[in-house]
Amino acid sequence: MTTTITDTAPHEWLRAAARPVLGTDSTDTGADLNALADSLATATVVGIGESTRFSRQTYGVRDRLFRRLVTEHGFRALAIQDSVPSGERIDAYVATGAGDARSVLAQAWRPWRTAETVATLEWIREFNRTHPDDRVRVFGVEPVAAQLADYDVALEHVRRIAPERVAELEAYLSVIRTAHRIDEHVQRHQGIHPGRPFAEHARDALALLESLSPGGEAAAEHAEAIERVRRIVTFHENSVAGLGGFGRDERPSAQTIIDRHDATGVRIVYWDGLAHTAGLAIEVGGADADTFIGAGAHLRRHFGSRYASVAVGFHHGDLGVATAPVPAPDLIDATLAAVDLPAFYVDLRGEVPAAAEQWRQGPAQARVISGVYDPAKDADARLRLSSLHGAFDVLIHIRETAPVRWLPEFDSAQPA
Repeated sequence: MTTTITDTAPHEWLRAAARPVLGTDSTDTGADLNALADSLATATVVGIGESTRFSRQTYGVRDRLFRRLVTEHGFRALAIQDSVPSGERIDAYVATGAGDARSVLAQAWRPWRTAETVATLEWIREFNRTHPDDRVRVFGVEPVAAQLADYDVALEHVRRIAPERVAELEAYLSVIRTAHRIDEHVQRHQGIHPGRPFAEHARDALALLESLSPGGEAAAEHAEAIERVRRIVTFHENSVAGLGGFGRDERPSAQTIIDRHDATGVRIVYWDGLAHTAGLAIEVGGADADTFIGAGAHLRRHFGSRYASVAVGFHHGDLGVATAPVPAPDLIDATLAAVDLPAFYVDLRGEVPAAAEQWRQGPAQARVISGVYDPAKDADARLRLSSLHGAFDVLIHIRETAPVRWLPEFDSAQPA
């Protein structure tokens, strides 16, 4: 377990090694990230993870680094935490101009429904318009998940073949489809959850469909409806609430990235949270921590040093959903506060003075803030790393943060 850094050697090394980040807005075009981008240019996959999805500054510096890797170093794919179908809709827009940035986010994972994401997609679209033979593609790394249309298909099917059962099915589905707007575990945190686990409602809905056996022309349609509801069951069983915690193994997500590289040969930037991009398995939560094997751990195992992991964190500030206090003394961001800069990065690769080596290679803890964050329980909002450098190659630290700008039409004030 990590302890407060009282030895001044890590502080002294950090002050000497820190390189200022002069702009944390996506539109900043200064040269402050050039050297960092250059140092990442030989990687096959660069994972850029942030400690919260609520910060305009952590998003902005991540976007700036992505744009630099695209324009100067030939990276041509962006992998995001979202389902494959959602990634395909986003990719259709950036590749061909189909639709518009806001409309393709209507069915995207809630944390992407921000003005910041719109700006990113519009930038990629403009890049692709001027580079039609060398385009940047976007893809989701999550398996195919249930979508709202699946609920509607099932209801419409039962309305046709067994109208007397529609009200029963709707009672099961109307409650749990709310998880596509506010995740079930977030509903529990906010005190708005109806009580019964959503996975149970989903399994009851499936049992209802399977109890019906229409013949003739309706048989094929019935099979399709059953498959849709099975997808709904899987969605709720594999949610944070369904699994009973944050522990999971993201091997399938990592394999999606690996397969994309194998098929296209392009180099990839991977955007996600710190837990997902870290280069080793971690523990998430408070005293009863869950083991989480993120995609980054599998990518490091597959690509070795050709997988680079960049962590973007912050010290304190307004996140819209909450105001994060200064970090506890045993957290990474508290140690990084020894550097008197508004924003900076530190490269953990290369030689480090022996006096600071124990800090670099030793265990560490980082604060992670999600939709269930409670400032009064700040000590529970953390992940534990067996080795700081084993998890991350580069640390980017921002002193103070402001909230992202949610797209009001999607009612995304409380994402996961």
